[in-house]
Amino acid sequence: MVLYDLRYSARTFADAARQSRRPQPRAVRRTVAIYSFARHQRDRSVAEWSATEERRARQRLRAQATALVRLVNATADELALDAVDTIDIMPARHRRGSLWLA
Repeated sequence: MVLYDLRYSARTFADAARQSRRPQPRAVRRTVAIYSFARHQRDRSVAEWSATEERRARQRLRAQATALVRLVNATADELALDAVDTIDIMPARHRRGSLWLA
């Protein structure tokens, strides 16, 4: 973020005293970095985001498990049982993982 400010310098005061006039401020342009901390002042956005991610992870896990059960129940032959080994169900991530990002 860029801020524009009016400042008095020591030289401005010296020149004004020498010329018997009022000092005039100079325009100064400053660059300021602004940071946002999600957990500052008890911001609930991280908790809401974590709950949403946990819900999505559970839904994905349920969908993969349902597909696996349907595959096995569709045909009880050895081909379906071999296909069970090819499906990889990733473990659901717990929401506390996202709280570390705060």
